[in-house]
Formats: sequence, C-alpha cells, structure tokens
Amino acid sequence: MNISTFLYTLFFGAIVGKDEFGNRYYTNKKGRRWVAYKGIAEASKVPADWHRWLHKTTDTLPESSKKKYKWEKAHLPNLSGTDLAYLPPRHIKRGEKSPRVVGEYEAWAPKE
Repeated sequence: MNISTFLYTLFFGAIVGKDEFGNRYYTNKKGRRWVAYKGIAEASKVPADWHRWLHKTTDTLPESSKKKYKWEKAHLPNLSGTDLAYLPPRHIKRGEKSPRVVGEYEAWAPKE
C-alpha cells in the first residue's frame, strides 16, 4: 500500500472485514469501499463475495461462516506467469517431449 492510501485509510477508513487470504476491507462515511491487499496488490486475490461487496452489488458483508456446498471449489487468484500456473500435459515448459506423430495425418502439399 502506498503512503497516501495508508494515510487515507488510517484517518478516514473503518475496517469492516478480512478474508481468508488476509486482505482487509474498508469503508468511509461517504460510502467509498476499498481493499488493502496482503502482499502483492493483485485484484484476482479478492474472493467473489468480497468482490460483490466492493462493487456495491450488495450491501451485505460476506460471512466467513457461510455454508459452502461440496461442489464449490476454494477461490484461487490468477496464477498466470508464476511457477504455479497451469500447464497442459506435454507443455514445453514441463520439459516433456511430445510423442512423434506418425501416420495419423497427411501433410498438405500444393497441387502442381
């Protein structure tokens, strides 16, 4: 958090909650809402419930005790560009070599 946001939060912000990732959520008397990220400021680290509250889709604060369905997956931030990013099977960055394709297709050649 930069110094101006820190000072604004200190003097005018009232903390309203914290998510499972350690991000803290604030509001002020005028109704402005913002998040103080734990670690690197990355918008994809905000879970869906808090995203709805930040963008004023709902005025209800998210509950940490909210019932989770067994089919729901835990929120994951965008991992693109990190070592934890998804790589499909036989991706070049995995160091695996693709099997040589023989006889499954015929290469195109122009008619003469």
